[in-house]
Amino acid sequence: MSISVKNIIKSYDSQKALNKVSFEIKTGEVVGFLGPNGAGKSTMMKILTGYLNPTDGEAEVCGIKTSNNDENYRRNIGYLPEHNPLYLDMYIKEYLMMIAGIYKLDNKNERVQEIIQLTGLENEQHKKIGSLSKGYRQRVGLAQALIHDPAVLILDEPTTGLDPNQIVEVRNLIKKIGKEKTILLSTHIMQEVEAICERVIIINKGELVTDQKTSEISKIASKNNTVVHIEFDQAINPALIKDLDGVDSVENKTPNTYQITTCAQKDIRSDLFHLAVNEGLVILTLTQEQQGLEEIFQELTKEDNNKTLHLNTF
Repeated sequence: MSISVKNIIKSYDSQKALNKVSFEIKTGEVVGFLGPNGAGKSTMMKILTGYLNPTDGEAEVCGIKTSNNDENYRRNIGYLPEHNPLYLDMYIKEYLMMIAGIYKLDNKNERVQEIIQLTGLENEQHKKIGSLSKGYRQRVGLAQALIHDPAVLILDEPTTGLDPNQIVEVRNLIKKIGKEKTILLSTHIMQEVEAICERVIIINKGELVTDQKTSEISKIASKNNTVVHIEFDQAINPALIKDLDGVDSVENKTPNTYQITTCAQKDIRSDLFHLAVNEGLVILTLTQEQQGLEEIFQELTKEDNNKTLHLNTF
């Protein structure tokens, strides 16, 4: 097991930043770690990297307790914090050689060249870090996190502030690295989680609210509804739609267009076709959508939601 977290509590005076959080991450998994601002994500990451000690509970990385904070423990972790700290007046290669020296690597030159190639910095390696775009600075941050070949990579908002092209570049790099490393990725970009992560852990107000495979995440919402948009060639009484089996609500968006919310288990499209035939209507457009990760995240972390959903433990 690469990461094991058992009943972690972190308190600041009377305020609990984390309250009995537990989860495990297997070797080779890429896991999204989600939550609104102030949920406790960064606190948990700092505990896993040894920057903070928990008030209670226990965390291990590669079988070593974080509270030990010894050299072997730190060698297992690569960490890219949200605000990537870099020496802007240093050249890329010079900076990475310094980091390699801190880790006392025997093959510094070979390892620096290897990591420069892995992170796509070949053409930039002789430039000062301060002259780089933010996308390339993030690559340098990833390079320093990987230089000592850690088993676990912890990334806190790695694409914050990047433009769309830079996001794709860094995202592809993380996917490439994830084939060989265990990765815990914190982000507010739901598409990033869906593109990269095999599993999602969501915390809210310091408590774990769900832990589920990304492919199964749509099944965890307490109101997992389906939304259907339909446009007829003329207006219809919304009550006729509302009377169909499985329909929860109907909203008249334009004179001829309706947004229909149904229970997820009921596909009402065939009923809508029969309704159109019976009423002498022509269906111009018909689309169906289910809740995505963004909607589920909003539901699980909204202010009045006190539910904690534990469907799977990995």
